[in-house]
Amino acid sequence: MKILLVDVNYKNSSTGKIVYDLAEQLEVDGHDSLVCFGRGKKVTSVKAIRIAPVLEVYFHVLMTRISGLTGFFSYLATKRLIKQIEKFKPDVVHLHELHGYYLNINTVVEFLKINSIPVVWTFHCEFMYTGKCGQAYTCEKWKTHCHECPQVKEYPSSVYFDFTELMFNQKKEMFKDFGRLEIVTPSNWLANRVKQSFLKTKSVNVIYNGIDTKNIFFPRNSTELIERYNLKNKKIILSVAPNIMGERKGGRWILELSKLFSDEYIFILIGVKDLMDSYPSNVIALARTDDQQELAEFYSAADLFLLTSEKETFSLVTAESLACGTPVVGFDSGAPSEVAPEGFGSFVPYGDITKLSQLITGFFDGNYYLNNALTCRDFAVKNYSNLEMYRNHSDLYKSLITNSEI
Repeated sequence: MKILLVDVNYKNSSTGKIVYDLAEQLEVDGHDSLVCFGRGKKVTSVKAIRIAPVLEVYFHVLMTRISGLTGFFSYLATKRLIKQIEKFKPDVVHLHELHGYYLNINTVVEFLKINSIPVVWTFHCEFMYTGKCGQAYTCEKWKTHCHECPQVKEYPSSVYFDFTELMFNQKKEMFKDFGRLEIVTPSNWLANRVKQSFLKTKSVNVIYNGIDTKNIFFPRNSTELIERYNLKNKKIILSVAPNIMGERKGGRWILELSKLFSDEYIFILIGVKDLMDSYPSNVIALARTDDQQELAEFYSAADLFLLTSEKETFSLVTAESLACGTPVVGFDSGAPSEVAPEGFGSFVPYGDITKLSQLITGFFDGNYYLNNALTCRDFAVKNYSNLEMYRNHSDLYKSLITNSEI
């Protein structure tokens, strides 16, 4: 097989790691792969090509802010991607995140349709069936017709104009007559959302995101880390998110929650941007880390993982925590309750810190049971390993290729 993968990132961020893992395993299995990515560090590998010039990305950002339109201002990167597709001649093109200020989305899709190239398209968020939003949150206009967007100033942000109605209509038209398409979502929760949109007649496959459960995310000896942060005999509750104190990731809820507990309970926040802020005495605020080995040590050291996001279409951190043997509690925010079902996680209504505090107290008092480390680990390996993710995608690629040959 020859598979060309497209994403905004490569080897970093959640989607970039997924793309990297898929490409690597394709090569291990003797297939040909090529990754075209939009942003981040250039790489020396001939199997991964950054297609978007830095200045063009900035230009796309600027024009989106000014015009309210996104996915229209990357002529050079789009031309370079199409050239790579023509040169590589893939059996399947696997699209991931096309937003992120690096492609003219309509142009790419029209090229794929005209040339009748089989496409797998993984929706990691809700961008492709909304006017512009990666997460619709409580808004339901996308089910009928996006207009007068309540999130017009959020990513991708517009300073002046609201063209969500135009972009919604263009996306709707773009997916018409897109016959050789298989949509993938990382959760049943997101698949059900897709089926409520204008894409309801399209084929949707659920393939869970994968993580490296063999070399990175497994239960560790965290003695050194526990000594470093003076965590011995403490009840450790961990939260991890990029910009965890941002509105949507819910760090503020954790600070409120920490005030309901004594210093016997330690709340560790990883992903804090402003470390100079004042935090309660039982809160340890740490910056975002790219060291996944260290991150796995934190997961292993924790008694509970705490998730306070407003919405998640999968939640890699939930899968990572389970793989390291740590169960999950938090707000019911979409897919996480599917990723960590009953026994592996427990979730309360968003923003209800009273119920969340009772859940945490009940767990430590032994009045509320969650599975032990070994059971959590086994569940994660079975469902969320990058090898399992690859096998499912490989089967889908082969199915598309076979159908195209008939």
